[in-house]
Amino acid sequence: MTTEFLQLVIARDLAALREEIRAYPEEDALWACPQGIANSAGTLALHLTGNLQHFIGAQLGGTGYVRDREAEFADRSVPRSELEARIEATIRVVRQTFERLDDGNLSQQYPLAVGGTRLATGLFLTHLAAHLAFHLGQVDYHRRVVTGQSAGIGAQSISRLVSERRDG
Repeated sequence: MTTEFLQLVIARDLAALREEIRAYPEEDALWACPQGIANSAGTLALHLTGNLQHFIGAQLGGTGYVRDREAEFADRSVPRSELEARIEATIRVVRQTFERLDDGNLSQQYPLAVGGTRLATGLFLTHLAAHLAFHLGQVDYHRRVVTGQSAGIGAQSISRLVSERRDG
């Protein structure tokens, strides 16, 4: 695993999150929480952007971002345009931070103990990519449940990796 590959996967999945958010035909559906679903797509978008802004941007990129994890799960009815702006800002921060990293950084200890555990930076970044993908799948499923749409958006297609590599 290289910093380039990690950045490509994370940027692809953030772009897919943006497309999922745009795929909701009605904005209020982003915040729907049918029985048995703990988090809406809007909540997951706030959580994912806050998580990556904190763990990649602030901790590795020195952006100064201050995370409010409670607000990620408490805020409701944030406009779609604001969710999209947060996703775009997170994509930029991820790209800028990864530009400053090299493959040697991956074997170094991540600067923060998370959950009382210290990990190598590469392992923790892999965890963050998997965490993003997990919640991206939840957003896709949420959209299908609350809107009745059955089609996916091709969120994790291989072609998106190639596109991200050219665009990044």
